[in-house]
Amino acid sequence: MLRYEEVPIPAAGKDEVLVRVHAVGVNPGDWQIRSGLAGDRFRLPYIPGWDVSGVVASVGAGVTSFHPGDAVYGMTVNSGGCAEYVVVPAGNLALKPQSVDFVEAAALPQSGFTAWHALFVQGKLEKGQTVLINGAAGGVGHLAVQLARWKGARVIGAASARNEPYLFDLGINAFVDYTSILPAEIEQSVDIVLDTAGGEKVEWLLNTLKPGGRLVPITWGRYSSDNAAKASVTVQEIQYPQITTAYLDELTRLVNGGQLNITIDSVFPLEETAKAHEKSESRRARGKIVIRVL
Repeated sequence: MLRYEEVPIPAAGKDEVLVRVHAVGVNPGDWQIRSGLAGDRFRLPYIPGWDVSGVVASVGAGVTSFHPGDAVYGMTVNSGGCAEYVVVPAGNLALKPQSVDFVEAAALPQSGFTAWHALFVQGKLEKGQTVLINGAAGGVGHLAVQLARWKGARVIGAASARNEPYLFDLGINAFVDYTSILPAEIEQSVDIVLDTAGGEKVEWLLNTLKPGGRLVPITWGRYSSDNAAKASVTVQEIQYPQITTAYLDELTRLVNGGQLNITIDSVFPLEETAKAHEKSESRRARGKIVIRVL
């Protein structure tokens, strides 16, 4: 259960920044932790929220890259973003893209970085390759579509039928309705699959890959190791890399340059964080859900 209540303002320690929060991005991990699905890694009660945007209130010892009054965005390391103030390591922050507001900036860090890392670090996606993005209309998916297109890849978007026009507007080359039969022309045509949806019914993704292809999941999914071996494809392990200022600066450059646009599904006030979590848990959001704090 989520409760809206007063807590003490934290203080920035060495190499940390105290941020006056303007907006917080919502991610599936928020409600999964709250519901106990993340196990005992997080002790309850806790304050949800990882993606934040806001203004620097103060800096701790050793911080020279940010100053009070700077507009910033980034990720916390131990949640806590759904509050008026939060402490964030300086290495997890960057200056906010000038071309977007605080709501859009809060939607970007985790989803943008996850898409970047999965496509380019794990997937090693190259120009001219074909990538299928499952859950292409979601928070990570819609950014992954644009990043893959920017790289020069051919992009197949997989989502529910209602999202087909939206995804073609984003720039996909082909569409797959994951509730229907896989089109024959998609079978064994893909170099890399990015699975942002996971779950029990994702075995069909293996059938889209060429021999030697790679499936990169960012969440748990049931894939048969036997079928993967028969198809001569690899299912990679889920990775949880650390975000850095350098990665955020790359995303900032693309946002400011117009190559990366952020879709906001809905915005909730801080006191309605529970409703934001309910919307996320429905798995029907297009783009990102954001909580406005200030």
